[in-house]
Amino acid sequence: MSDKKYNILFLCTGNSARSILGEAITNHYFGNRFNAFSAGSNPAGVVNPHSLELLKALKIPTNSARSKNWDEFAKEGATELDFVFTVCDNAAAEVCPFWPGQPMSAHWGLPDPAAVTGSKAEIAAAFSEAFRMLKNRITAFASLPIASLDRLSLQSDLDKIGDAKD
Repeated sequence: MSDKKYNILFLCTGNSARSILGEAITNHYFGNRFNAFSAGSNPAGVVNPHSLELLKALKIPTNSARSKNWDEFAKEGATELDFVFTVCDNAAAEVCPFWPGQPMSAHWGLPDPAAVTGSKAEIAAAFSEAFRMLKNRITAFASLPIASLDRLSLQSDLDKIGDAKD
């Protein structure tokens, strides 16, 4: 078993909800094996307050949560990435920058809880569902024997996780 800690970047357009949740879930539950980050192609500049509420209710730290541009991870001297996961369809369709480290990538699209309107309970339910879906996918990813898989097998597994019917 490799002692390497893998670097993961979760991407979404606004970097205020889904990608923030992916970063927080990974660092909280799997921080012994992964360093997770998040960014957006057109960041909102603020983290969605419903994301922060949910994370705080689940006792998951939010001190490092901030909405940022994906350019932070493409510039010279940036953290070398091992994996890049898009969690929204818009970011998946965009032309991404060159990522240091030639990371493996996969699309793990899921509905945007920030787009949900309605009662406070309906909005909270949408954020909880996004959290559940991401946690399931990240848990499946974390269970893979990453160090012992060849790139083709690993890519196939990453794509299957994204295609899972949560």
